[in-house]
Amino acid sequence: MKKALLALLTVAVLISSLFLTGCQKKAEAAAEPEKVVVKTMAYGDNSNAEGVSWVRIVNSFHEANPNITLDYELLYDEAYHQKVQARLASGDVPHLAYMGADARWGAPWKEAGQQFDHRDIIDKDMFDVSLIPAMGPNGEIYEIPLGTSNLCTVLYMNKALVEELGFSQPKTYDDLKAMVPAAKAAGLEVVSIDGADGWAWGSCLMSAMIARTSGDTAYVSKSVDGEKAFTDDAWVDALGMIEMMVADGVIDSKSVLVDYGSNISNYSNKKALFMVQGQWAAGGIENPEVADNTVMMAWPVMPGQDPSTNDSVAAAIQVGYGLTKAGAENPAVADAAMKFISVFYSEPETTQRLRDGAIVAPILKGYQTPSDLPKIIAEKVRFAQSITVQSEVIDAFLSGAPNDTLNAGMQKIASGQATAAEIAQEVEGLLR
Repeated sequence: MKKALLALLTVAVLISSLFLTGCQKKAEAAAEPEKVVVKTMAYGDNSNAEGVSWVRIVNSFHEANPNITLDYELLYDEAYHQKVQARLASGDVPHLAYMGADARWGAPWKEAGQQFDHRDIIDKDMFDVSLIPAMGPNGEIYEIPLGTSNLCTVLYMNKALVEELGFSQPKTYDDLKAMVPAAKAAGLEVVSIDGADGWAWGSCLMSAMIARTSGDTAYVSKSVDGEKAFTDDAWVDALGMIEMMVADGVIDSKSVLVDYGSNISNYSNKKALFMVQGQWAAGGIENPEVADNTVMMAWPVMPGQDPSTNDSVAAAIQVGYGLTKAGAENPAVADAAMKFISVFYSEPETTQRLRDGAIVAPILKGYQTPSDLPKIIAEKVRFAQSITVQSEVIDAFLSGAPNDTLNAGMQKIASGQATAAEIAQEVEGLLR
């Protein structure tokens, strides 16, 4: 009898032990975070800063979040774009990818129906959403830009040189025009442009002027889509600004012989009061005296322009990382991806890429510019964060022969070989 009781007690203890062990394992399993894999297309390679930073940040993220794996493919330049097309065509859609909102960086995702609106999931405590422009017709945000938009129509002013001639920062075109006699007497240009580069006329000048004359920051895309036309008065008036500026001496007709390097050199060597170029040219101003005294500004109010586009600057939306629709379908994947984005965007390798011109200024809320930044880079951050009206950049929407003809046509206008109306008609004919 005693043996039977002992056997029963032994069995009971064993069952109890197994039950408790099972419960413990279930509890431990429940406490362990779910394993999540985020299929990612990343931009960079092992030989450049973007790629090296990506690998380091991802490895660090994996250590801190062992339940999340970023299964990434790291590609650069044309290889990246080709792989995007191939993966989308095959149905192997990544959850997270480096993308944009223009024809090159955004169109493949749009055509594949993979753009996802991040407005409801973006961390508004971390990101200053006022610095993120609308990417869709209803204000959609399809990716988190690495920085503020890429400013293309910047007017650089040598403040010290302008004041030396007795002037101040121009508020209107007439203010700019008033500097011509004094500048000529001193052997100086008023506004220097690399007119030998056709793209400079389109990206760095006309992209601002068409918004000013039309009063519509999306007039370029509407013209390409056929809602508007390049023969409209707005385009003829915008192209006519070149004729006006050359006739007034604000831009020299000989600028069509000046290349990119010479343009920056002329400004850097105090041969021009102003220079028109994109924000990326800031790092090329080698004369520290000029760089430290440079003010970056929008074009002043132009004759006959629509007041709604005062102080507007044409800018291309910065690329960045974003969820695809495929990634957003799984809440766990979406949460993991957005967690990584928060980490990636706050890392020094990411925020301080403004030093080498890779980004203009971070979009982090309350971002403080490092005190050791060169003055010209700090000025770029200040200017970028002050822009309230942003218009489209022409070559983000117009490509091929029509764009080439427009750029070459503006050179012809500047050198007196064609009229604004003639070039507008030629571009419209090629486009349609």
